[in-house]
Amino acid sequence: MNKSAVIHYIVNWLSGYCRKQRMKGFVVGVSGGIDSALTSTLCAKTGLKTTVLNLPIYQSKSETDRAGEHIAWLREKFTNVISHKVDLTGIFQTVCHTLPKDVQDGLTMANTRARLRMLTLYAFAGSNRMLVAGTGNKVEDFGVGFFTKYGDGGVDISPVAGLMKSQVYSLAAELGIPESILKATPTDGLWFDSRSDESQIGASYDDLEWAMEHINSKSKKQNSKITKRQREVIKIFKEHHKKNRHKMIPIPVCKIPGKLMGK
Repeated sequence: MNKSAVIHYIVNWLSGYCRKQRMKGFVVGVSGGIDSALTSTLCAKTGLKTTVLNLPIYQSKSETDRAGEHIAWLREKFTNVISHKVDLTGIFQTVCHTLPKDVQDGLTMANTRARLRMLTLYAFAGSNRMLVAGTGNKVEDFGVGFFTKYGDGGVDISPVAGLMKSQVYSLAAELGIPESILKATPTDGLWFDSRSDESQIGASYDDLEWAMEHINSKSKKQNSKITKRQREVIKIFKEHHKKNRHKMIPIPVCKIPGKLMGK
């Protein structure tokens, strides 16, 4: 991969799309993770107005510290970057007090956190004629569907969704993104115990990336040579892909035959 050429291409693509839509720039939620760090940096490199938001909800100190460190780094490097910290913990508490207890299972409330952040991103975007930039990579968005529908999946544009996780790390390192973020364990930040992505999915991103490439490969001659663990990873990948496919395809529309409509 020609890293500088890929960075240049994505930055130009972002700029071109934004101007074509007659929008003024981008809004990005910065979590302290590698994907949002790369996305926000690419948006900033367009020279267009870039608003980065730190949106904690019962966040661990390490996550908020990394997000703050990256935002400070962005503001030092790019004069077009502005930032806000909006603590959504109180709003989340109100939701918890309002919803019936029998719908408040762990996954539902984790996804609720992501959707509250989406609401906030669009509040800033809508009031300033800006685009919400998504931070999902190719493995998450089109492999295992590891994102919240209408949460972090609710975006206007996806600049890094064509990159594997390893490529995200590679481009982030090329751009000089803080070491603390490059070394941080990937987590979605939606749980009280700060559980890792790997613990939730059952496989590392390196494993998932291998499985995705293996499954999509036209040549199946290597199937007999894969290890027991690789077979397990393929199974994990396929199960997540099947379960979450509804997130990756357009919303189904009921197309009523014309004869039933009197046409």
